[in-house]
Amino acid sequence: MKSEKTLNTLDKTATPTLGEETLIHHSVYVKKLRPLLPPEAFEPDPNKLAILLINLVIVLLGWGIASHLDQWPVYLLWLYLPLAVIMGNSIIVLLFSSHDLMHGSVQKKSWLTYPIAFLGLSMLFMPPTQWKNLHTLVHHNNTNSLADPDRNYLYQQPDTWGKWIQNLFVPSVEVNPLWLIVGMAGSWFVHNFRNVSSVLLFNDKSVDYVPAAFTVSPKDRLTIALECAGILGIHLSILFYLEFHPIKIALAYILPIAIGHAGAMFYIYTNHMGCRMTAINDPLINSMSLRVPKIVDLLHLNFSYHTEHHIFPSINSNYYPMVQELLKIHYPGRMNLIDAGEAWRLLMETPRHYKDEVTFTDSLGKMSVDCGKSQADQG
Repeated sequence: MKSEKTLNTLDKTATPTLGEETLIHHSVYVKKLRPLLPPEAFEPDPNKLAILLINLVIVLLGWGIASHLDQWPVYLLWLYLPLAVIMGNSIIVLLFSSHDLMHGSVQKKSWLTYPIAFLGLSMLFMPPTQWKNLHTLVHHNNTNSLADPDRNYLYQQPDTWGKWIQNLFVPSVEVNPLWLIVGMAGSWFVHNFRNVSSVLLFNDKSVDYVPAAFTVSPKDRLTIALECAGILGIHLSILFYLEFHPIKIALAYILPIAIGHAGAMFYIYTNHMGCRMTAINDPLINSMSLRVPKIVDLLHLNFSYHTEHHIFPSINSNYYPMVQELLKIHYPGRMNLIDAGEAWRLLMETPRHYKDEVTFTDSLGKMSVDCGKSQADQG
């Protein structure tokens, strides 16, 4: 297919250099920095499990209160909005804590890991077995390369429905502000549907409506299908509990999920989409860390330290700041470290397709912007 031919062509022309700077493989950073970190950094942190469960309780309590919204006077319904925001933040935390759980930084391997991850990821409509394959196995080993399902589309890839929706939704110099708002709430669902449908319907690397298709084992494929059914059952149960009441659903289901997905997408957009592609997995070049207020890092388990996470995926996230300081000492001026607001501004000022490994272009292929424009080191 056209997409597969394009990928092969670009792969042959890929260069292992960034300007005059040679790309460094992920394993080199690990070998250099691992001896400099304390052993406890690599011990599971069960406190993150408590955080996950607390945020599950917050969401459940929110629905419990919402079950009585039909008894509230209309002029008092606005009082539920702060709770909807708190529930939305809990959905973000459920993603990030489940993410840490499945990377092994929360508890040692246990039969409890799977059911807890299933509950934690259910509000994100994400089957945990899909997450294991997509994120842990494929994305982390092929970050921002041709084989990464989470990268920007290539300009040369076919104009499929997946690419069309991404053009419509993602932050870029071309995006319509109204569609961007819709996309903040809906892009996670689209991303999820795109990859899950690719695996369940085809399970073939030639699928062209995803940036980079991947395959799973027959056993995992069946498990993903069953998990999808289970997640659908959970969401239908919530709607039944809320009695399909329009106000209850709008305030306690749609609004918190929209807020939660939008918050998660802010991080996901800035993690890699403003970075160049790399044929060699160099996290300091193909990933981006953000500077955010300390309270945000506290609430979101240091998820802003994304480059650090890609170097040590299973480390206790409390030690990400230590990893960042070591990177500044041993690799000065190399990593992408930028204020969150600036990272967003750069996404909005640049196009979102890869013309080649180091150049962004727009949907018509008329613009050519060096990826370095959105990767200027701020460290």
